[in-house]
Amino acid sequence: MSIKSLHNLRDYLCDTLTPANMIWLSTELAEYAKREEVAPRPYTMGEINSMLDKAEANFEAGQGTPHEEVMRELRGEFATEVA
Repeated sequence: MSIKSLHNLRDYLCDTLTPANMIWLSTELAEYAKREEVAPRPYTMGEINSMLDKAEANFEAGQGTPHEEVMRELRGEFATEVA
């Protein structure tokens, strides 16, 4: 999420929430931030090789999204974020 989007969300919440709701939300967010997250474990070389084999097989079968299409979609998303 872009900084501009976060600022817009903040402004929207400040304009619509009551002071009591703002206090509740800030308390909930603070508690959420304190939670201990379990770090994802790294993939093993066997898992990586298996994923690569599957991706190569999909590519050989003509499955997947062409590079040009992926780039076109990304450019569209970036343009939306900037606007």
